[in-house]
Amino acid sequence: MADTRTHTVTFQPGDIVCEGVPHGANLLRVALLEGVHINASCGGTGTCGKCKVMIQGEYDGGRSAKLSEEDFQADLRLACRVTVLGGLSVTIPEESRMGDAVALTHERRPGPGRVLSAQDLENLVTGWSIDPVVKRFALALEPPDAANNIDDLDRLKLGLKAQHQIENASVDFHVIRDLPEALRMEDWSVTATVVERPRGPKVIQVAPGNRTSEDYSIVLDIGTTSVYAQLLDLNAGRTVAQASEYNDQISYGEDVITRIVYSQKIGGRKKLQEAVVRTITQVVEKVLDKAGVDRCQVSHMVAAGNTTMTHLLTGVNPKYIRIAPYVPAASFLPPVRAHNLGIDVCDHVHMYTFPCVSSYVGGDIVSGIIGSGVFQTGKITLYVDIGTNGEAVVGNREWLVATSCSAGPAFEGGGIKHGMRATRGAIEAVQVAPSTGEPHILTIGRKQPIGICGSGIIDAAAELLEAGILGQNGKFKEEAAGEWLRRNQDGQWEYVLVRAEYSGTGQDIVITEPDIDNLMRAKGAIFAGITTLLASVGLDMDAVEQVIIAGGFGKYLQVDRAAAIGLFPEMDASRFTFVGNGSLLGARLVSFSKDMLKAAEEVARMMTNIELSDNQGFMDEYMAALFFPHTEMKFFPRMEEILRNAGS
Repeated sequence: MADTRTHTVTFQPGDIVCEGVPHGANLLRVALLEGVHINASCGGTGTCGKCKVMIQGEYDGGRSAKLSEEDFQADLRLACRVTVLGGLSVTIPEESRMGDAVALTHERRPGPGRVLSAQDLENLVTGWSIDPVVKRFALALEPPDAANNIDDLDRLKLGLKAQHQIENASVDFHVIRDLPEALRMEDWSVTATVVERPRGPKVIQVAPGNRTSEDYSIVLDIGTTSVYAQLLDLNAGRTVAQASEYNDQISYGEDVITRIVYSQKIGGRKKLQEAVVRTITQVVEKVLDKAGVDRCQVSHMVAAGNTTMTHLLTGVNPKYIRIAPYVPAASFLPPVRAHNLGIDVCDHVHMYTFPCVSSYVGGDIVSGIIGSGVFQTGKITLYVDIGTNGEAVVGNREWLVATSCSAGPAFEGGGIKHGMRATRGAIEAVQVAPSTGEPHILTIGRKQPIGICGSGIIDAAAELLEAGILGQNGKFKEEAAGEWLRRNQDGQWEYVLVRAEYSGTGQDIVITEPDIDNLMRAKGAIFAGITTLLASVGLDMDAVEQVIIAGGFGKYLQVDRAAAIGLFPEMDASRFTFVGNGSLLGARLVSFSKDMLKAAEEVARMMTNIELSDNQGFMDEYMAALFFPHTEMKFFPRMEEILRNAGS
């Protein structure tokens, strides 16, 4: 069980008190998330030796080859190697500060928002129990004799009725073909896999022996940029393995529109379907290998994706999704055999896809509304899924209104020169010394930096703005050129985040002006989508009681950094909750519970869509948002003051 203890860490000089620090937290990450400046160039791997601090209290680690024995005896430790085990008093020596002998922090940063633990995520939705739509039943049948020689199929049906009260079950034809061998292989002991359907139960697999302890499902988030998978133990009600990969469809276009266009070429739809199936097969193999589970132990699959991804996965023509009046082929697709789609699982496994709402509000959003519990709350909630397609939903258990806009792949590392998904080695947090322009970074997993993820690029842009290196128009300031800001071989400005000696690639890791431009357009689309959605129902941000942020990088996103670039208006961080991959959250629930499957269908039917494709109000909001943080600074009073003081 996870350790829920928290501790207080105090940084000196400045008497900066950080309360509620989780037990086992990394000290450098605590400092960075609080806005406390400690030098760190290597991402937290212990190789640069710049984050020396003096510590008193309960902790573990801190040693490094970069620390001499004399340093160690003087209670110096490397913050990046320290694990918090109790209350700490941390003194940051001048050599570890960002060029300022007194001030360790900006004006105190707001709280980071609430990042939910795995246990918290489990408790978002109430009133459900493990009762999947596909179940396994053990049967001990009487062998035939002269007095009881009914056929094998009827014997199976009678056993289901007598032992599990399953009446009038139909049986898949492919089951009947191999039924005689399956019944006799383990002396008439078998396991029947049964799916519940509106028109009655159906047997989709019969396997010899009692295999009810080997019951798994696979849930998928089919994203435009990435595909995520989790393997679920249906008996224990837990996730046993997870994996992710970039969606192979990227080679045919970075967004849904370009992929729809490609699908209309000769053989295009087939290529796109095969591409996403290749990616699914890869992540399925990964989760099965991690858990040591055979693919025939999987009972069913659940997939959530936007409307275009769902169409392309199942091979359905998406042509009219992008043509007014924007009509998908179907919003509710029937279950389909995963094997028939080309996915390498046993042929009895059916895939359930989440119902969609409209051409641009898909099953991934319906899944997120289920998984985050929005469909059960009475609070007016804004749910925002930040990805290649930015979707937003406002409402509660009584009403839901949604919209979608194309943000581009910047938040998932796409369209960024050294961008990557939020995995180990990705730069997740950045600080820039105002006086020198020197960057200090932290990577996920404290591994050598190999790229930068969405939260890192947001952090970097916010820091560069506040340091006066980046202008509000998204262009680097020539007068800030120096050791860290330079022109590249193409004559474009770029900012060096990591020098080659500290990177895991052997090359400098940089941020370019095109990277910043892609970020600005992505954040502008999200902000404009939110404000247009709220205006459509006569609300503003003050009326929103809680904001739920979903998306793969949400775990690492800081509210104040997001507001600094204009992704969200400045708001009390306590109103924000980060749920991570909301699409997988809902898919898990639907896989575990047939009641949640029904709830997903109800949510899809009750949700109203606001179309932005030809909405002039959205275009006006979008153009106004193409500025850091925004052309209308009334939403950003804190940032306005910071930029005024920085002379931006």
